[in-house]
Amino acid sequence: MEAENQTRILEFILLGFSEDPELQPFIFGLFLSMYLVTVLGNLLIILAIVSDSHLHTPMYFFLSNLSLVDICFSTTIVPKMLVSIHTENKAISYMDCLTQVYLTMFFPILDTLLLTVMAYDQFVAICHPLHYTIIMNPCLCGLLVFITWFIGVMIFLLHIFLMRHLSFCRDLEIPHFFCELTHILKLVCSDTFLNSTFIYFMTGVLGVFPLIGILFSYSRIASSIRKMSSSRGKQKEFSTCGSHLSVVSLFYGTGVGVHFTSAVTHSSQKVSVASVMYTVVTPMLNPFIYSLRNKDVKGALRRLLSRAASCL
Repeated sequence: MEAENQTRILEFILLGFSEDPELQPFIFGLFLSMYLVTVLGNLLIILAIVSDSHLHTPMYFFLSNLSLVDICFSTTIVPKMLVSIHTENKAISYMDCLTQVYLTMFFPILDTLLLTVMAYDQFVAICHPLHYTIIMNPCLCGLLVFITWFIGVMIFLLHIFLMRHLSFCRDLEIPHFFCELTHILKLVCSDTFLNSTFIYFMTGVLGVFPLIGILFSYSRIASSIRKMSSSRGKQKEFSTCGSHLSVVSLFYGTGVGVHFTSAVTHSSQKVSVASVMYTVVTPMLNPFIYSLRNKDVKGALRRLLSRAASCL
């Protein structure tokens, strides 16, 4: 087949979890429930932060951005899967598939960088409390978020450039529930050396280095907390940091789990199940982690819900 014909692809086929028709209603209901909880939970976090002046601080500004990214990440994947199950049509157009590829890389990059920025914010708040308002001023907070989105967009555009010249074979079935980059590259007939090298490089740079920054920040934070004389102060700081550390552990743990599962097994179903934890469960649990472990967020949510109830 000539390269010119190979690139004229109209659609891919997403095989999903199972072809058993009896399982489809269960899968549809499960993912619809998780998606609704994800959107509602993260949206409540954003509304609580925006509506409560007590939460107009750098920490909650970054948290609202994280919640927005989690909503977008889930929306990139779950609605299309639900439509496919409902219509019994597993096809996804070429452009929709490639858009999904880019966005499912773009939003995790934002997650990684935002978690790193939030760790830095905690480091400044605990290790340099007297200079916190000077260091973490609105201009710096806005700049950090802008840099986060800018890096994500630049990597997004680089992937678009590298994907432009790829030629696809006739076998366009993807053994997954969304268009994931490594699965797409397996369907390519042309050379993918640059694409694969770029993936490994970006995984190292945007996976390892932010994690090193987070661990360094929390090593300094732990050292500062140990020096505190007040047990109440220690408990408060541990509670604040515990939420963020839980989210970091969940994010990196599920991400590593997906890559480990892909490396040790050839079962597409096991890889898909592992990917659910990373793409659906983690964004769903984040608002619960922050709301259940944070008194300020719980108070803001109660006030938001009471105002909403009074308006009904």
